[in-house]
Amino acid sequence: MKISTKGRYGLRALIDLAQYSEIEPVSINSISARQGISERYLEQLMTMLKKAGLVQSIRGAGGGYVLAKDMSEISVGDVLRALEGNLEPVECAAFKPEDTCEASDGCVTKYVWQRINESINRTVDEINLKQLVEESRSMQKSPASEKRKCGK
Repeated sequence: MKISTKGRYGLRALIDLAQYSEIEPVSINSISARQGISERYLEQLMTMLKKAGLVQSIRGAGGGYVLAKDMSEISVGDVLRALEGNLEPVECAAFKPEDTCEASDGCVTKYVWQRINESINRTVDEINLKQLVEESRSMQKSPASEKRKCGK
């Protein structure tokens, strides 16, 4: 499984939004400036996140975006699924009632795919934005934070 720039940049943008929207809505251009992501791309990502019910837009002067839920209620899995879709690296027809797999009865690899899929989903669902915001804040306080740069 490979997470695209939509997932990577969208998660970074949402962490930024969670950090800075506690007082007032956050503008796209402020996220863009802090994260080094183009405003046009961020607008596309925010539209997807809004459609998924993770962010809300506030219109007018002083408007921008805020989280639609408490940051502890938004998992990494919620964000990635909103931006990437299904996170399963292998789709196995044996586990989908609407599909049929002729090899299902004698196929042992389906259990490997099922365990991989479950592991990925469990991992991304166990991590929430609040944890990532806390980690980000602790990294910013660390003297070595200048050396740590996230890949773009």
